[in-house]
Amino acid sequence: MKRTIIQTADAPAAIGTYSQAVRVDRTVYLSGQIGLDPATMQLVDGIEGQIHQVFKNLAAVAKAAGGSLDDLVKLNLYLTDLTHFPKVNEIMASYFGQPYPARAAVGVAELPRGAQVEADAVMVLG
Repeated sequence: MKRTIIQTADAPAAIGTYSQAVRVDRTVYLSGQIGLDPATMQLVDGIEGQIHQVFKNLAAVAKAAGGSLDDLVKLNLYLTDLTHFPKVNEIMASYFGQPYPARAAVGVAELPRGAQVEADAVMVLG
């Protein structure tokens, strides 16, 4: 088993003891992304801005691993307020085409840095 650590400056640097992603053979495990702007490491404003930034960050990590959002097979979403779930669906449709990845959406009490949304994913290449 070959394990490769994925890292890119186009997504926020890890803010803890984890890697942005880890590739094992053709499978890439993408760590959770919140709405941090990678240039400033500050949370972007508003729920819509955070949702967009989460998907941009996931896309940057996927690209660094040699893939794209189209290669995601599983997406996990974490929201501090599930009333934002319809907005996530609306914005997600602008980043993903059919067939969509399998997905879970979980309501949580809080997220790092006061974020309102976080997502992690599993990607399979080639």
